[in-house]
Parts: sequence; C-alpha cells; structure tokens
Amino acid sequence: MLRGISPLLSPELLAVLCRMGHGDEIVLADAHFPGDSVGRRVLRADGLQIADLLAAILPLFVLDPYVESPLFMMAAVEGDQLDPSVEAAYRGAIDAIYPETAAIQRIERFAFYDRAREAFAVVMTGETATYGNIILKKGVTPC
Repeated sequence: MLRGISPLLSPELLAVLCRMGHGDEIVLADAHFPGDSVGRRVLRADGLQIADLLAAILPLFVLDPYVESPLFMMAAVEGDQLDPSVEAAYRGAIDAIYPETAAIQRIERFAFYDRAREAFAVVMTGETATYGNIILKKGVTPC
C-alpha cells in the first residue's frame, strides 16, 4: 500500500498511468466493451465502476488542456437513448479535480472503437451502464 493513492488503483494500472506520455489516451471501458479485440494493452479492473475509477485516477493524471476536449464518450446509436446520469456521474468525478475541463465530446460508435485501437491502454471495468465507456487524453505532467 502507498499513502495518498487510492486502493482502487492496481500496481499494473499505476505503472501504465506512469508510462503514458502527453497526448496518450486511456480507455476506461464498461464490462461489455470489446477490449481484447481493440486494445493493444488491456488491464482488468473488474468490479469497479468508472466514476469511482475516475475519482481515483484524476488526482494523479493531468488532462490535456491544449485540445478541444480531453474526454470522449460514445454517441448513442440511432434508436438508442443515453442515460444522462452516466455522464453526470463521470462529470462529478472530473469536476471535483478539473472543474474547468471542456464538455465531454461524443463520437460515433465505430470512431470510438478506432480511437480505442490507438489508445495506450484499455481498462476493462465492472461498469454495466450502457454507453459507459470514456477515453481520457493525458496532458503534460508538471514538475
């Protein structure tokens, strides 16, 4: 155990977060996401909800302030409805650390998969919310 670091963060996830450079992206994926099909580096965080994981990661992780938005979620497929409480829960965790961060950008399903293929890592969680995936773009970590 380390002081000041959430016990939700595994040693593997901490190592990945440390190895990421500015501009790299990480996917926090729901339990239904095809992580092993699209991810180069896949980590497991079974049983964890994404909002809780965001609250654990963001004190250690700088969101990129030099892009339109450092946050991406999947847009609903035609005929589906988004549950606004999912984004609200994520925004609560984000705003607790980075209240000035731009709105979460919604991107089309297959564009999201393409972006996930290029991500530094995919973290498979226990999140069961529909359209519960989010991508974070890392910024420059100050000294």
